[in-house]
Amino acid sequence: MNKSDNAYKTIGEVAKILGLKDDKKGTFATHTIRFWEKEFKQIKPKILNGNRRYFDNKNIDLLKKIKFLLKDQGMTINGVKKILESKESLPLDELANKSIKAEKLKLKLLKISQLIKKLKDNK
Repeated sequence: MNKSDNAYKTIGEVAKILGLKDDKKGTFATHTIRFWEKEFKQIKPKILNGNRRYFDNKNIDLLKKIKFLLKDQGMTINGVKKILESKESLPLDELANKSIKAEKLKLKLLKISQLIKKLKDNK
C-alpha cells in the first residue's frame, strides 16, 4: 500500500526521503530531524498519539532546504536561521548557482579558450 504524495509522513519516512543515514547503525537518523525541529521554529510537525511526529509536504520541503544549506552548502545553524527568518528567502537554485551564472559561464569559458589559443600561437 503506497501513501499518496500529499499524505503526512512519519519521521522515519522523512529521514529516508532526506537520505539521513546513521553510518554506525545503518538506520535512518531521525534524531537529526528532532534536533532540527528544536533549532528551527519553522518546522512544525503534527504530534499525535504518543508523541509521534507527522510531517506534511511544507515541512518536508523546509527540511530539504535546511539539509541542503547545512550539509551541501556547509552553512552554520545560525546562518541557516538568518536565511529562513529573512523575508527575502533565496530559492535553492539561486544559492547553488551563486558563484557563476550559466550565461556568464559560457562567456568566461570562451575568454579562457581564446587566451589559451593566443598563448599557443606565441610559442
